Amino acid sequence: MTKLKLGPLEDAKPVKLTIELPAAVFRDLKSYAEILSHSGGTATPTEPTKLIAPMIERFMATDRAFAKARRNTAQVSPGAAERSG
Repeated sequence: MTKLKLGPLEDAKPVKLTIELPAAVFRDLKSYAEILSHSGGTATPTEPTKLIAPMIERFMATDRAFAKARRNTAQVSPGAAERSG
């Protein structure tokens, strides 16, 4: 069994975006969806477009620099911007 970084996909209310991907990235995305469907034991193939949000979410969750910057931004006092202006 293949150990993929993505697990089962959650069903949540989406926000619609339109993006363009290089053809090679889309081919890889289709391959990933196929492998995910086979490794998860589901008969229904996963749509490649359903993988984009979980992949981005996983990427941001494991980006240490992003987490640190986000924590630093959250530590700023809520009224600091109003007092400085």
